[in-house]
Amino acid sequence: MWSSCRYVLQELLRVQPGTAAVRSLSLTPAQHTVVVERWWQVPLSKRGSAPRLNPRRHRIYRLVEDRKQLPQEKMELILTQTVAKLGGRGDTVFVKKSVGRNKLLAQGLAVYASPENKEQFAEELRLRQEGKSEERLQTRTGQMTVDFLKRIKLNINQMPTEDFQVTKEVVCRQFLKKFIVVVPPHALTLQQEPIKEVGEYWCEVTVNGMDTVRIPLSILPYEDPSASFQKQLKAKRLQQAESTEAEPVSEEDTDVNKASDLNSENETPEVTTIQSDDSPKKE
Repeated sequence: MWSSCRYVLQELLRVQPGTAAVRSLSLTPAQHTVVVERWWQVPLSKRGSAPRLNPRRHRIYRLVEDRKQLPQEKMELILTQTVAKLGGRGDTVFVKKSVGRNKLLAQGLAVYASPENKEQFAEELRLRQEGKSEERLQTRTGQMTVDFLKRIKLNINQMPTEDFQVTKEVVCRQFLKKFIVVVPPHALTLQQEPIKEVGEYWCEVTVNGMDTVRIPLSILPYEDPSASFQKQLKAKRLQQAESTEAEPVSEEDTDVNKASDLNSENETPEVTTIQSDDSPKKE
């Protein structure tokens, strides 16, 4: 067993000819690494001379630590931009090393949590809270709200009243009722106000006074939610569908009738003359 371990370690520790040993920039140990030590200690050598290694004894090692079984440590980073499900600019997060190296650091979304970076972002946060920061940045919740507003469409049913109209207050109540989003009237802009006719419109919502999102707004005809009205509406739709399917057949029938009428007009009737016996005969 010791001999097999010796050969495995020799292959792992062997340096290829023509290449120099290069230290990795990362101070964390690589995956699937183990820590070993010599079973027999190497005796001290004279000053200026190389240690004398026994060809067999000093190539036997014993296992000290197996890093494959240790729990993976997470990487501490500071976000430079808002990242979904993580945080906003200046937040300190702990993520997997693969996520930190391959996504956040590679795409410039985060930096290492060094003392210099921590001090810089702490000063930026202090200036932002005091209102002295020149650059305004969208918060994490604000960015999430902007992304949500870009994916929705607002539908409002017309009410059976003569004075029906859609105003900012009505649209704000519909946002709260259908999407559970609080939109203050001063952050809402309608295409026209008030809206009284059925049709397609748009409205704009400004989030934190920075980002403005245009949302489609549709005013639909009135529909009674009662069961009787729904049955009538369903029967009407079925009748319309049957009529649209029957229209092409009726047109073909009318074309055939017109063609037959034209053929009958072009034909000349055959006339036969019959001589009667009562007509006078010439002698």
